[in-house]
Amino acid sequence: MVRYELVGLDLADVRFAVSPLNELVLSLRAWRDPGRFPLHLRWLHALDDVRDSLDAALLLALTNARLWTPDFLNPRPYSPLTRIDDELAGLADTDPAVVRRDLRAVHGGPLPAPLRGPAPRVLTRIIDALTAYWRLCFEPHWARMRALLEGDVTFRGRHIAQHGLATMFAELSSTVRLVGNAVEVKLRSNLDYTTTTTGGLTLVPTLWTTNASTPISPAEPPMILYSARGVATLWEPQPLPAPDALRGLLGATRAGLLVQLGTPSSSTELAARLGVTTTAVNQHLRALQAGGLLVSARHGRSVLYRRSDLGDLLARAA
Repeated sequence: MVRYELVGLDLADVRFAVSPLNELVLSLRAWRDPGRFPLHLRWLHALDDVRDSLDAALLLALTNARLWTPDFLNPRPYSPLTRIDDELAGLADTDPAVVRRDLRAVHGGPLPAPLRGPAPRVLTRIIDALTAYWRLCFEPHWARMRALLEGDVTFRGRHIAQHGLATMFAELSSTVRLVGNAVEVKLRSNLDYTTTTTGGLTLVPTLWTTNASTPISPAEPPMILYSARGVATLWEPQPLPAPDALRGLLGATRAGLLVQLGTPSSSTELAARLGVTTTAVNQHLRALQAGGLLVSARHGRSVLYRRSDLGDLLARAA
């Protein structure tokens, strides 16, 4: 069991945050043991075409049979708006001694071959592998993932306001409870430590756990990762709601895309969200753009589409 003792103002400093890096690293659990994560099988099957482009041996070495991951790869986030680029940049500054300590804590005995060698070189290889993994496997789906995680944070905040901290903690997981001024987390592993929080306690929803978890080391900032609500719906194709008048004018798919694109999105992201091919989405996007209803702009490696002024007028009028 892990116990976090909330002292003084820390009782009021329980915060929620979202971490792209945490999600990226914890998803490796599903690679190692897909049977434990049946809700993500649709996503795992979709990765078959890109896995050969990744440093799979190293990525899989970042977790073990107990599905632990190194603490330095699960940093405490400070905002629901954390960016992967910022987290990867922070990762590059990790003390080599911490890298060695955390990898050994996960694997116990000799390290797997991909993790052997000077710690700075291993860290660089880890960052390169995670960056490629993000680009090919996560970036197209991240808007959808983030929306679910942010929705959970909103729900929990409302729950605190209506029912209080103790009830909120109890409903995070059956293994979490607030007893007096201490938050207790029962774990399946043999971890057992008590620590006083410093700078509050951070609660992080994740798509990749069935039970609440904490850092392995008591020296790490206090953090509880818990299963986000609604994961069962994450990979289901989403409908494209649109007003009847707009559907009659443009057709159901294009009308739905026009409604969706009040917020900029890429064709890859839209395809993942809707459960169709990128080619199919691109055909509709090109037609809408040719009609003056969409504009596009390059953002990094992606082309983002959004409604034009004319598209906004049409969507609002409908």
